[in-house]
Amino acid sequence: MAAEEVARIRNIGIVGHGGTGKTYLADALVFAAGATNRLGKVDDGSSLFDFEPEEVRRRTTIASAFHHCTWKKHEVTLADTPGYSVFQAETRATLAAMTGAVLVLSPHGEVKVELEHAWTWCGELGIPVLGFMSRLDREETDLPSALEPVVTALGTKVVPVALPIGSAAGFNGYVDLITMKAYTFASDFAVAKEGAVPGDLEGAAAEHRDRLLEAVAESDDALLERYLESGELSEEEIRRGLRTAVLGRKFLPLFVGAAPKGVGMTALLDAIVELCASPVDVPPMEAIDAKTGSAVERPADPAAPFAALVFKTVIDPFAGKLSVLRVVSGRATSDSTVLNTSRDVKERFGQLLRLEGKKQSPIPAAIAGEICAVAKLKDTATGDTLSDEKGPVLLPKLPAFDAVISFAVQPKSKADEEKATQALHKMMEEDPALHIERDAESREIIVSGSGQLHVEVAVERLKRKYGVEVELKAPKVPYRETIKGRAEVQGKYKKQSGGRGQFADTWIKLEPLPRGSGFEFVDEVVGGAIPRNFIPAVEKGIREAMPHGILTGSPVIDFRVRLFDGSYHTVDSSEMAFKIAASMGFKHALEQAKPILLEPIMHLEVTVPDDSMGDVIGDLNSRRGKVLGVDPKPPNQVIRAQVPMAEVLKYAPDLRAMTSGRGDFHMSFSHYEEVPPHLSERVIKEVREQRGVHAHQDE
Repeated sequence: MAAEEVARIRNIGIVGHGGTGKTYLADALVFAAGATNRLGKVDDGSSLFDFEPEEVRRRTTIASAFHHCTWKKHEVTLADTPGYSVFQAETRATLAAMTGAVLVLSPHGEVKVELEHAWTWCGELGIPVLGFMSRLDREETDLPSALEPVVTALGTKVVPVALPIGSAAGFNGYVDLITMKAYTFASDFAVAKEGAVPGDLEGAAAEHRDRLLEAVAESDDALLERYLESGELSEEEIRRGLRTAVLGRKFLPLFVGAAPKGVGMTALLDAIVELCASPVDVPPMEAIDAKTGSAVERPADPAAPFAALVFKTVIDPFAGKLSVLRVVSGRATSDSTVLNTSRDVKERFGQLLRLEGKKQSPIPAAIAGEICAVAKLKDTATGDTLSDEKGPVLLPKLPAFDAVISFAVQPKSKADEEKATQALHKMMEEDPALHIERDAESREIIVSGSGQLHVEVAVERLKRKYGVEVELKAPKVPYRETIKGRAEVQGKYKKQSGGRGQFADTWIKLEPLPRGSGFEFVDEVVGGAIPRNFIPAVEKGIREAMPHGILTGSPVIDFRVRLFDGSYHTVDSSEMAFKIAASMGFKHALEQAKPILLEPIMHLEVTVPDDSMGDVIGDLNSRRGKVLGVDPKPPNQVIRAQVPMAEVLKYAPDLRAMTSGRGDFHMSFSHYEEVPPHLSERVIKEVREQRGVHAHQDE
């Protein structure tokens, strides 16, 4: 492909909130473009994009999927992206490879936070956006009333480029406001019949065309001058000005249709190739020279040094691991060697592949701007940069998404336990929003994700792909123990069983320290009561006993131990004896020093709409939370609070319910605080009962 043909590449993300028909639209566009001879449908499980069993069963897009088509000599790659928040990390990563997006709007005026996220991300990445209102064949649809909440939520003008003809079951076409012609469809995916604007729409069409001309003229000074002089623009001028407006994100042009009927599909394909950006229309990607650390640019030029961003990883049951990449500059070819700059290792490309839904087709090369996949790269992960060895660069990293909910994974069998960790780490390669770790304290495998559904789907895939069955449980809260009082005790260890015995005698004072101080050991022994070489053993004995308190077996924190006296035996004393004596003394001291239970307190920043703020604050108070303040972030409010971890283990679904899916939050550890006495007794009882059960099982 010659350099000028880069201008004929379009990478288009289909984005929006869940339930607006994004996947229907993606399937219909591919069918209308002639890339497939059978229309894929979500309802019967035949979609080219929602093909994973979990997606087919739920009728929900969980992972981004891609399909290529050709339209008017342009190479178009469509990416169908998830619309539900728990899976939207996929959407954000996919947008990093796009040059344009179609924002799918509800004909019923629904605006959910996921729509706002998609619009915001496109803005951050400078991606031109077309609006498309699908499903106008549904009941109770009304274009003007459906657009009002969109304008409010997105903070931009929405300018119709087409108006629907008919409504609900009677919807059968649209008026093109550029040409002022009507296009009607006698049956699904029929060739459109061109005609005059229906009489009952002439007034509305004229009014909306005037608004379109004004919006287009305002995007270009020359067009504005001409429009003010003549009050009219030519069709060619409108299209040129509309493209300028789209590339500059001046407003959101709106197209209309009904994907399952095929209405508006060719018009949208025309708009994609005429109005959306090609790789040469967007600024060169900024990068870092891996050798010098200086900033460089990588333009979408096939003659430039090779650089590519791996923005997705797929584990395919037949092809193995597929790395999906956007070629940013240069050219990728089969059977070539490149450098993974992120990890400083060389990788060998095998066959390059073009993604066609769940299938792949081989291609000899991919140039700047194109999306392709490579199988079986050994050391490459999502977010990595691949580049020419002679001109290595690092491209911007993909944004990280914080996990909002965690579960402990309990394998159903010993065999599953051995396979679970390995399989889960493979799944992390496919889904960077999934986090896996083993809790050093509880020894539990902790799986964290963007929401409960996100983690549940991961467990389903774990069983289907890797044959590993697990149960999800709430993770153990990492309680701590400390003391409120002081104690002075003797720790004495004496053992005689023939031959050399064991003897150590220690006297310690235990006292509390301020929260967050940790552990402090003070040697106050004088007169050689304990030889200097045994003092470190005393401290070591206490340190080894600290992880196991006397209330719940949790680590003990924030205390000072003063070793002030003791005695020894010239033959029987040893480091081991002093370790044991110190440990015994420490446990006795804990019992006398008013031990208490501490719980982790989390810092929450909850972003909510104004109308939900009262409900959310009330809920935080009911969770023993302390609201620290509220900061305006129009059109939302950010509530800052501190809440015990035990009360927010499953906060995400509750917040979603309270805010109709428009709330968001970030959580981080703040500090430890004493558990209220009535709750402390319950926690201690529960932990001891669990320990008894486990001990019985171990027997």
